[in-house]
Amino acid sequence: MRLLGTITPDRPLLVVAVEEEATHFGDSLPILLTGVGKINASVALATVLARGERPAEILNLGTAGALRSGWEGTHEIARVLQHDLDTPVLRALTGRTYGAPIDLDVAGGPVLATGDLFVSDPAARDRLAEQADLVDMEGYAIATVAQRAGVPLRLVKHVSDEAGAGADRTWRESVDSCAKQLAAWLRDQGH
Repeated sequence: MRLLGTITPDRPLLVVAVEEEATHFGDSLPILLTGVGKINASVALATVLARGERPAEILNLGTAGALRSGWEGTHEIARVLQHDLDTPVLRALTGRTYGAPIDLDVAGGPVLATGDLFVSDPAARDRLAEQADLVDMEGYAIATVAQRAGVPLRLVKHVSDEAGAGADRTWRESVDSCAKQLAAWLRDQGH
């Protein structure tokens, strides 16, 4: 976890997994580098917010894998779900729902599946494509922390690869281009 800049209540906090995704953001807004995965993302954001530092909103910017052909570009997420928690089984065991999908205030945006698995297996991709459009490793965790803290949130993902065979190589090759596109989205938003 590393916080670059100072959080203030009049500006958004940019939350990104790794430095490579934030390379072109500049230094006008604070950036929280969380590390990869749900635990790193949730601990980093919860730690910062627990200090009493409240941004105007949280902007989670990063890369995502496409679960079906044809997805490319930058997308604001409408719904995020956790794909590696067996919610139906836990509900059957406890009678309570853990890990329910989180709906965001975005009409018509894609569904993002989050899990601590870098999806590079075509069978896993096809299974996830039945419930989501894109996949990442931090979005659900960040959405959960923001929701519980009462801080407005936007999840913005740029498609880096088609999740499946070769996704790891494709991500390494495309992350800088993705970072430039995310920086352009930020500028278009007036940041």
